[in-house]
Amino acid sequence: MNRRRLLKASAGFAVLGLSMPRALAAEGALLGRAVAGAVNAQEFGIVPNAAKDQTEALAALLERASAEDLPVFLPPGRYGLAGLHLPKRTRLLGVPGATRLVHGGNGPFVSGRDVERASFTGLVLDGGDLPLAGGAKALLELRGVNDLAIDQCAIVGSGGSGIALERAAGRIERCAISGAAEYGLFSLDGHGLDIVANSVVDCGNGGVLIHRSTPGEDGTAVARNRIARIRADRGGTGQYGNGINAFRADNVRVTDNQIDDCAFSAVRGNSAGNIQINGNLCLRSGETAIYSEFAFQGAVIADNIVDGGAHGISLANFDKGGRLCVCSGNIVRNLSTSGPYPSPLAGFGAGISVEADSAVTGNLVENAPLCGIRIGWGPFLRNVTATGNIVRKSGIGIAISVVEGSGSAVISGNILEGTPGGAIVGTRWADVATKDLAVVGAEGIAHLTVENNRAS
Repeated sequence: MNRRRLLKASAGFAVLGLSMPRALAAEGALLGRAVAGAVNAQEFGIVPNAAKDQTEALAALLERASAEDLPVFLPPGRYGLAGLHLPKRTRLLGVPGATRLVHGGNGPFVSGRDVERASFTGLVLDGGDLPLAGGAKALLELRGVNDLAIDQCAIVGSGGSGIALERAAGRIERCAISGAAEYGLFSLDGHGLDIVANSVVDCGNGGVLIHRSTPGEDGTAVARNRIARIRADRGGTGQYGNGINAFRADNVRVTDNQIDDCAFSAVRGNSAGNIQINGNLCLRSGETAIYSEFAFQGAVIADNIVDGGAHGISLANFDKGGRLCVCSGNIVRNLSTSGPYPSPLAGFGAGISVEADSAVTGNLVENAPLCGIRIGWGPFLRNVTATGNIVRKSGIGIAISVVEGSGSAVISGNILEGTPGGAIVGTRWADVATKDLAVVGAEGIAHLTVENNRAS
């Protein structure tokens, strides 16, 4: 069925650019060019600012447009909806900041399943802080999307999450997500999503979550976003309250984001292999600012700035298989001894912590009250180099495990200044067990090489 036949079959169903209403034409040539070729919802009886619910009429229009692969344009105004289910091909356009879809019930809002293409541009999805009942997880909930595009949209006031995706590929860019009771954006079992240049703020339990049902390749890129004020309303010790969280998702790239005031981590990788966390600005994190933990293999954490947090950067859990890391070129400063729960280890305030098969090089740590760099925890230490780092004004410069069973470590060419607890000391778990190794050397500690460091 071609466009001409569709128009003929649908009385009052016009295409912008062929029969643009006077009211829209008056908005100027720019708007006309932006929506040229789109079906005008107003011509199909879907009127902005109407008192009645318009779910049924919009659903019918989207089904017709889907059959013809045509976009649908909603003029500026408010549209009350509840339980809108999307067809296989959905292209819905609005005027950014002016076309507002408002949740009119306490169940699902906008959802789709096994969608070939879903495209949303210039829409505001307003949940009105209403609860999402009936098993709904988010204002926009999509499962099985081959080609997703969400651009210049705002998702506000969700009683659940803002956007929830499952098995989705595509991009989300230049959107603003705010006031979600749960998560800003949740992706499960995605494949190659690009989440770029968005704002995610004031969410109850997480910002951007990249999760998988079982460990596997994901390939999502999270880049140039601004994420702020992420709470942990559900409590816990790190399951919630993270700006960006990758869980069991391999090959995820987290680059060039600004992440402020998260209850736990700015960036947290949990059992996420081959993760890259590069060039991020992380301010005032409540727990560990950047975390790669549990059963991961492969992590590059480079060129980030961490200013404020209970810990700075942690590459941990060799006991669970966590290993193979590069931590380089980061600035970590102004840490705190206070965290969101009682510390089960040596307390808070460590700049960089690392355990296995890792290189820690070219970092600068300042004002870390516990220690600048911590290498190993008990016997969980193997094949670590700490070279060319600068540690200033920290309780201990470098703390290295000397517990029986610890693996090899090399500490060389570092500058350590203003470390009253010692420049380089051996530890047995939380307790200092040696004199300052920067002064007396590491003779008699078979697994450890300490050389060419400068302490003052």
